[in-house]
Formats: sequence, C-alpha cells, structure tokens
Amino acid sequence: MAPSKTTDLENDPATNDLSRWQQDGGPEPSTSGSSTLQVRSRAGSSDYEDSHHPDGPIPVWLRESSSSFHFRWVPYPLRHLARNVADWTKGPSPPEIQKITPFFPSIQSAPVNLISKYFPTPFHKALLLTLFLFTWALAFSLVLKRSTSAGNIPGYGTPTTIWCGASYWSSGNHCGLNGNRCRPFDNANFAFRCPANCKAVHVLTPHTVGTQEINYQPFVIGGPPPSSSSSSSAFNATIDDTKDVTPVYRADSFICQSAIHASIITNTHGGCGVVSLRGQQSSFPSSTRNGLKSIPFDASFPKSFSFIPSLPATCHADLRWPLLTITVISTALLSLCTSSVAVFFPVVFTLLFTHVGLVSDPPLSGGDFASLTSLIVGRFLPAAFVAAVFYRYTLKPQQKDLGGALMERTILWLGGAWIGSLNNYTFAFIPIQRLTPSDLAIQPGARLALVIIVVLLLSIALGQIYYLRLEGRLPKYLAIYLIFITFLLICVLIPTLNLRIHHYFLALLLLPGTRLQTRPSLLYQGILVGLFINGTARWGFDSILQTTAALRGDGPLNTLLPNVTAVAVNKANITFSWADLGWAAASSSSTAGWWTQAGAVKQTRADTAQQEFDGISILVNDVERHRWYVSEGDPPSHTFHRHDDDEEKQYFRFAYMRGSGAGDFTKAGVWESNGEWREGRN
Repeated sequence: MAPSKTTDLENDPATNDLSRWQQDGGPEPSTSGSSTLQVRSRAGSSDYEDSHHPDGPIPVWLRESSSSFHFRWVPYPLRHLARNVADWTKGPSPPEIQKITPFFPSIQSAPVNLISKYFPTPFHKALLLTLFLFTWALAFSLVLKRSTSAGNIPGYGTPTTIWCGASYWSSGNHCGLNGNRCRPFDNANFAFRCPANCKAVHVLTPHTVGTQEINYQPFVIGGPPPSSSSSSSAFNATIDDTKDVTPVYRADSFICQSAIHASIITNTHGGCGVVSLRGQQSSFPSSTRNGLKSIPFDASFPKSFSFIPSLPATCHADLRWPLLTITVISTALLSLCTSSVAVFFPVVFTLLFTHVGLVSDPPLSGGDFASLTSLIVGRFLPAAFVAAVFYRYTLKPQQKDLGGALMERTILWLGGAWIGSLNNYTFAFIPIQRLTPSDLAIQPGARLALVIIVVLLLSIALGQIYYLRLEGRLPKYLAIYLIFITFLLICVLIPTLNLRIHHYFLALLLLPGTRLQTRPSLLYQGILVGLFINGTARWGFDSILQTTAALRGDGPLNTLLPNVTAVAVNKANITFSWADLGWAAASSSSTAGWWTQAGAVKQTRADTAQQEFDGISILVNDVERHRWYVSEGDPPSHTFHRHDDDEEKQYFRFAYMRGSGAGDFTKAGVWESNGEWREGRN
C-alpha cells in the first residue's frame, strides 16, 4: 500500500523542522521548492505588503526577523517602534552627503587663483607663507614689546605689573591679629602697572564688608571723602562732581579697579600710577565713577590708600587692540588666500593661541613677561596635540574641497573662532562664572541663563542630528555621544570629587558633531575651537574632577558657627561670652577637618579642652582684634571699649579657630553708636 500524503508530510524533514520551530515560537521556515530552511526577513518589506500578501495576512511572529529572537519578552509594539527608530536613524539610501554650494565662487576663489598664477609651484607658495609668517611675527612682537614695557615714573622707578584683582588686604583673619601681617599701614608708596579690561574682574566668593555680603561684582570700597559731596548724606554719595578730590579706598579694594574709579588709568588701555598708603580712615563713602560703583563702609579701617595724581610718567598703554587688529587681519588674509586645510588650520591655531595667551586673556604668571611666555609655550604643546586629533577627525573632513567658499569660511569659521577665543569679552554678559551647582544657585540670573543656553544647544543639536541622518552617520555619532554621557555619569558618581565642565572640555565634547560641511557647522566648529584655545591658553588642562576644597577656593567652609552672646552692653563697653561653646562635632573626619552644621555629623557636649577647636577669633570692622585659646585658661569672655568721643558704629563677627586658621565667620552684629546691640542673623 502506498504511503498516504499525511505520512509523507510527517516524515518530511522540513515539516519536522517546521513543527519544532513553531513549538519554540520562532518564525516559520519556507518549504516551497526546497527542503532547506529559509527565514523571511522584515528588511525591505512594509506593513502594507505584509497585510496584503496574496496568500493572506502574515502572522506577526512570522514577520519578525531572527534578530528579534533574543527580545521576544519585549512587547511587540515596543519592538516595532524600536525597529522603526533604528531604520530612521540610518537615513536615506543612498546617503545625501552635504556640500556647501558657494555664493559667487569665482569671486571667493579669486585670491587663490591669483596666488597660483604668480606663485605656481609648491616651493614658491612655501616661500610666500614664510614671508607672511615673518611679517606677522615682526609686527606682533614689536607692538607686544612696547605694550609690555613697564616704562618709568620719575621719583618712583619702574612700575610693577600687577593683576586686576591685586589688593593690600586679605579677607577674614588672614592678615593676622590687628592686621600685623599686612603692614605697613601708612607712609609707603608703590608704583604699579595694570592691564586693560580690569572692570570685568569680579569677586567669585562672598566677601563681607560690614553687614554687606559682596559677590559677583567689582570690589572697590570707598572713594571721595565725605566733605567733598554736596549731598546731605555724603556717605551714600553717588554723584560725579567729586573728580577733583583725592579719593581714599579701603585696603582690601582691588587696586586696578580703584585706579579706574579714581581716573588714574582707563579700562580700555590700562596704565600705571603710584599708590600711597594713608593709614586709618574713619569711613568710606560710596560713589559712582567711570562706570564703577564703589561699596560703602561707615566705620574705621586701619589701612587705606589713595593715588598720587598728575605724575609725569612714561607708561606705555596696554596695546591689546592694535595687536588684535594685526592678528585678525593676518588670519583673515590666510583664510582667503589658501584652500589647503593643512596650511590654514595649524597656522590659525598657533596665531590664535599666541594672541590669547600673551595678549587678550593671559594667565597669572608672576608678573614678568618671560614667565608668561614660558607658561604659554608649556600649554601650547599638549593643546597642539589635541588639536591635531580633532583636525584629523572633524575639521579636515568638514573643510575638504571647500576651495570655492573661502570667504564664507573666513566669515563663519574664522569669525566664530575669534568669538570663542575672545570669550572673556564676547560672552562676558552671560551671568555664569562657573558651571557648578553652588555658583548656579547663588549667582543672580545664572539659572535662567543656563536654561536659555541649554535650549539653544538643544535646538542646535536637533539641526545637526538632521544633517547627520541625511549623511547616514547618525548611528555612529549616537554611539559616540552615548560613550561621552556614560563617562560623565561615572564622573558624577565618583565620591569626594566634583565634576566641573571647563571651556576646553565642553569644546571637546561638542566638536565631533560639527564634522558636516554645512554653513551652521562651520560657525559652530569655529566657536568651539576658539573656546578650546581660550580655555587651554588661559587655564591649561585643568582637571574636570576637583575636590571640594579645590572647587571652593577661598569660599565658605560650611563650618559650625560659634554661639556668642553679648551679655553686657552700653555706649562705652560691650562684653561677649561664649560659655556655652561645648557643642562641637564628635567626628574629625569631615571635609577639611571642621565641624559642619549639617545633620550628617553628630553633635555632642564635651569638655571645652577636649574639643576639636583651639579657640575663637573675633573680627571688629573686618579686622581681627581678639583671639581666645582654650589652652590659655582665660575665661570665655571679652570686653571691648569705646572712647567717649567715638561716635561710629562697630561690626563684630565670630568664628572657631584651629591654630591660626579660622572657620566661617558669623554674620555681623552691630554695636551702634548709642550703645544698642543688633544681633547678626546667620
């Protein structure tokens, strides 16, 4: 008897394989025309084709490719969405490579054609480039030499170059008891020279002046004496009719900003002058001069200074603007006259780095030009290595075959590079000094500015994603930025260290996405290269992971504040007691070894001699006037006296001490001239 059809099917290997595959939940193999297993792929098919198959709708499990077997636990709608997104990121086929079609190409390429006509060989072009670089170096060095020459002030000698934030006094108790570490207080002169643009320098940590907390603004205390104002309240004078009166400034004022305020130098060109120490001053009124509003202080301070006016000095101005003109013209000529990226980028990078490091935003180097040059050369070498890497992978592919759009490159890429390199001018209006949570929380307008910047960056990123997809590069770049994001998350999670995004690091993160040859990418890449140059020339390759102490600088330590009480107050005397000092942290393992006020550190009462601190520091009018140490055995109290004819108020602040160093000081309490005591609110 012949075998039945059913029996044949049961014995067919392909049918048995089909049964096993169906039991496993996999796709059905095709048995048509061959016993070899074949798997139907989703590639190239559409939902319409699947649902309108001539033999009827194809089951979902059959429409899925074998690559989905490992993810069958994921619901089909999610798998379907993921496949669609993955297919979308691959972009069109074939890819649409972006190329800039230049406007008026014959005009833009005219300088290159002219050079090729008269300098036809590579040797001739090399000689022309050498002559160009020699001309720039000669003009730049001659003007720079004059700009950095200190000059001479007859009777006072050669001025010493100082930085914009130099002052005679340190905050807190760093000048020691009665300010003895910051002597002399008077009868001394100092010839100085300031760079340009000192008005832009702000204090970046809280500085206390009486009851005022100054942050993110210039630091000039005082100005014209009270007798010079026509106002009924000269202390708060803000009029400009006092220019003929010699202003007096508190010793912790920034010297260069005070010189601008006093019209001794200008912000645009800097200048030099002579400071004269004046000793104790009874009050420091506020006034507005030359765009700077000084800070008032209505009490005495042991050290002050003024400026000797109208000195016949041969002091050369800061010539950063003529130097900028020289370098801008040189880089623009190079950009217009060469289509070779291998010539254009190294030369432009070197010229920009030199200009930023030596002229527009030089780092602090001790004041002499030789030290500054040594520092810049040391920073240039690693920066040039990193620049060679992003030249190979981002800049060279972008500017390949860009010969007909050299004017557009000059305007967009080179203009953007100058904007980024001069960010201490171009981005100075943005109220963000450092990208740290603490700075963003306390700096006025910083959060709003950050939101605007993030929205702008997201909109730019969407545009770049669109063009990357058209070129078929989006999957690769998504993988690259996924690695970047993972690295940043790991940095954030590292304990005891804080992530800080610097100029150069932000540029390195964003530069890969500017590889495209589009006009927006030319501008974005130029700005990012400029930011990298400014960051590395000004600050070097500063670590992106910093300890809390390094990030804090001279800011608050977040230490426990002492509990000090005014137990006896009248017009002539005030007595403070800290008998209830016993509350101190039992743990000494906290950051910087101090006691925090946070609940993470347990507070216990113990004998005073066994505490972590050594004593108490008391500031009077921002000067340390008394120290009490546990080991001295004195009673935990102190009385301050005021003369009968002394009618000024006094400001008191208190801090724990360890050795000669102090923790955070309390807010200032005020001993009024009538004997009233106003407690500071901490």
